[in-house]
Amino acid sequence: MADHLIPTEPLHRWVADLFRAAGSSDREAALTADHLVGANLAGHDSHGVGMVPRYVDSLLNHELQLNQTVAVTTDTGPMLSVDGMRGMGQSVAFQAMELAIARARQHGVCVMGLRHSHHLGRVGHWAEQAVAAGLVSIHFTNAITRTILVAPFGGGEARFNTNPFTVGMPRHDGGPIVLDFATSAIAQGKVRVAYNKRVPVPAGSLIDANGQPTDDPAVMFEPPEGPHGALVPIARHKGFALAMVCELLGAALTGGDTMRPDTRPERFGIWNNMLTIVFDPARMAGGQGFEAEARHFVDWVRSARLSADGEALGGILMPGDAERHTRAERAHQVPVDTGTLAQMDKAAAAIATRFGHSPGPLSALEIV
Repeated sequence: MADHLIPTEPLHRWVADLFRAAGSSDREAALTADHLVGANLAGHDSHGVGMVPRYVDSLLNHELQLNQTVAVTTDTGPMLSVDGMRGMGQSVAFQAMELAIARARQHGVCVMGLRHSHHLGRVGHWAEQAVAAGLVSIHFTNAITRTILVAPFGGGEARFNTNPFTVGMPRHDGGPIVLDFATSAIAQGKVRVAYNKRVPVPAGSLIDANGQPTDDPAVMFEPPEGPHGALVPIARHKGFALAMVCELLGAALTGGDTMRPDTRPERFGIWNNMLTIVFDPARMAGGQGFEAEARHFVDWVRSARLSADGEALGGILMPGDAERHTRAERAHQVPVDTGTLAQMDKAAAAIATRFGHSPGPLSALEIV
């Protein structure tokens, strides 16, 4: 099924206009569009504009709360606890990261816990916010949804969600290092994209409702009332262990909720909690030599003889390289699959029905 090409700048404007029509402030609408379109530009369609229909459903069901200002609940200087008030993740996480960056500049380090945010989107975006300020950041994140997504290693049914682990490190030579991955074999959003495209997922990513391996994304969505299959952890027991750490550090330690039957949102909401450590690399013992030593190590790693995978990729890529390449490829147009495009048009119609206006169908912007 062929993708539809949407021009990048009009797509950004459409997303911002949609949330502005729903009641977001100009700033919140712009931050949301920056983040969602930015995820598509980085090649992470699972966390891009395809999330708009879910956000709209959550808003119309009174789960997502617009125009929230984060509340600082604990402040010891270099340690902060922040409540996102169920607000738009693209806005409240930006606010929380601004606070953490300011404290890291002041104290050299900040440990910040953000709880009760609506969907944070691509967590690598928040690492990039710290990197742009010249800081290192480490993020442990959990997620709570109505549908449980990931089975523990050795389990035949889901018990938690995709719990990403993220690190950002600034570098002037060759671009920053940005590590950002779900602790499941693939992200749930990638299963949604595969389902919308009617294509299989990579082998070893899913089990069906009977606990058997499958590559059919429909097991996560059909029948609508369940029972459903589950994602499996990346790297078997290692991914499971890291997912547990993200859940406990990102949620239990920050005062947020862990994924349990009595903490799930009513229907469409996606609650995230995140523990973030931000620090100034210049204040570390090796800070002055970081750039040179990082360059030497990266050069050494890239000097390895290429495997078949490396030949296909055009070389050995550092974390963050793939996103930079995709941003260049998608600078002027973003591919959107047919299923997602139909959902986006439906979301715009729902906003128009509830609030009296919307930017109209996204499909009208398609490049033909």
